[in-house]
Amino acid sequence: MTGAHTGVRAAVRQVPGPCAHWNDDDADFIRHVLNRVGDKWSVLIVGTLEGGPLRYTELLHGIPGISQRMLTLTLQQLTQDGLVSRTAYPEVPPRVEYELTTLGRSLLSTVLDLAAWAVDNHKEIARNRQAALEGV
Repeated sequence: MTGAHTGVRAAVRQVPGPCAHWNDDDADFIRHVLNRVGDKWSVLIVGTLEGGPLRYTELLHGIPGISQRMLTLTLQQLTQDGLVSRTAYPEVPPRVEYELTTLGRSLLSTVLDLAAWAVDNHKEIARNRQAALEGV
């Protein structure tokens, strides 16, 4: 995958760290994947699917603040990337379930750790943000 940022790293001063080991194509793809799996709705959907398959309405009610549009779009993207599977059952009324794939399950511990870190540190972050606003 070649993105709009190809060649950007060549103009940046070389510094130690993980970025030094990636070529431009890898760096572009890493950014793309992190944008996808690191957004708030993806993190919450992956975390919510931890217990097994859920129907669309169960996901909608289980994730406070998500709109139907964002749930639909995010599920489509996660399915496209192979992190979530969608199974439609030929029943009346139709039943559709979403479940983490093996690839999605491999992301689960990272997502849950990130969410736990956010919960553990949200008060300190809020204080820091407030102090920064007051210092302006």
